[in-house]
Amino acid sequence: MATKVVMEALSPTMEEGRLVEWKKQEGETVAVGDVLAEVETDKAVMELVARAGGTLLKHIVEAGATVPVAEPVAVIGEPGEDGGADGKRDSGAAEKRGSGKAAQPRARRESQETQPAPSRNQPTSMPPAPPAHAADESTDESTTGIARTEPTQRDAPTSRPRAESGRIKASPLARRIAAERGLDLGSVAGSGPEGRIVARDLESAAARAPALETPATPLPRRPSLPAAESPYTDVPLSQIRKTIARRLTQSLGPIPTFYLTTEVDMERVWEAREALRAAGQRGSGAAGQEPSVSFNDIILKATAMALRQHPACNAWWQDDHIRYWNEVHVSMAVAIEEGLITPVIRHTDQKTLREIAAESQDLATRARERRLKPEEYTGGTFSVSNLGMLDIDEFTAVINPPEAGILAVGRMTQKPVAVDGEIVLRRRLRLTMSCDHRIIDGATGAQFLKTLKGMLENPLALVW
Repeated sequence: MATKVVMEALSPTMEEGRLVEWKKQEGETVAVGDVLAEVETDKAVMELVARAGGTLLKHIVEAGATVPVAEPVAVIGEPGEDGGADGKRDSGAAEKRGSGKAAQPRARRESQETQPAPSRNQPTSMPPAPPAHAADESTDESTTGIARTEPTQRDAPTSRPRAESGRIKASPLARRIAAERGLDLGSVAGSGPEGRIVARDLESAAARAPALETPATPLPRRPSLPAAESPYTDVPLSQIRKTIARRLTQSLGPIPTFYLTTEVDMERVWEAREALRAAGQRGSGAAGQEPSVSFNDIILKATAMALRQHPACNAWWQDDHIRYWNEVHVSMAVAIEEGLITPVIRHTDQKTLREIAAESQDLATRARERRLKPEEYTGGTFSVSNLGMLDIDEFTAVINPPEAGILAVGRMTQKPVAVDGEIVLRRRLRLTMSCDHRIIDGATGAQFLKTLKGMLENPLALVW
């Protein structure tokens, strides 16, 4: 009997997923646990595995489609079984339901995506592509999450081989990999259905293809558009951008937030970090063996230790009760291509600076690669967001519910200050704490910041 494969909730907050690429094609034999497809959740790209064995009879949705959780995406059964009819009905139902919140706007958006305006680089005599291929092309931008304001190499008119519709057949993941590696899809032979280029086809091509070559005629940064061309580009929301929008609305709407700012003398932290770096270089023995402790790592450690002394700030709002955590799990905000994600360093207060440095570097790297597991970016009890490296003096950060607060870290800068009756240059840093007033009162937040400031101004407290 045929078994339907449904879109699973691959993260705790996932409501829908975008099917990035099919790893198993129709007609292939699958076993329980085999990876069927890659799915973009609200935080990462994860694997959808088979829960039953047999033959993959049908793809109900195409690569690039967004599907609500629990909706069918494929059918597995025995060879010869008919899995098409039910799949067609379910696929139509999924399109009508959309995310379960706004079916009519989704229908209008999908209609716009499957009937795009003619490409600015496509000859006007080229016949329009069928809807299926147009959908492939529209998902290319949602994969990168960035509006294309400049033409890429694959947009430039060339004599490369194309499909009958005039478009190169390639999966969204293959297009993203090609863009990152500077590969010309027109020179790659596809091994997927009907010659479609998939990710594995680019592995061998990467070895023999040079880096992105400069075209003979340089591409203009802002090409002139035909009079009939739209003056803007609509990009479908990625899953992570949808989640950010929803979470910010949840935070700024109902949460009564107030802000506390203090300025910290970082001169001793500077000296301590220089000493740690020197000790690491002497004791490493080989380059790259010892993680380099950053100022952000020191702030994470100090924040965790301050939270241990002020449990009222290490809490969650739970609608009908407040949960005060006995463990300290600090989330650190990491900017990625499509938005923001907050990997969690668990038991931060119990770890050494070098352990925090190694873990933060690993989590940040995998966050930018969209390879974090759900348990690695959920469960934080307090957050730290640092924009100092981007030359921001100070800012106010948005609380990540259900947490009670978040610390915004600005840049360290030298300022003339009075010390023992003399004007001297000292390294200073501004910290701004956003507080949920339902949990944290003004004096409570101020006491927490005072403790944190004292630890940073006397960093020996971090090693006790």
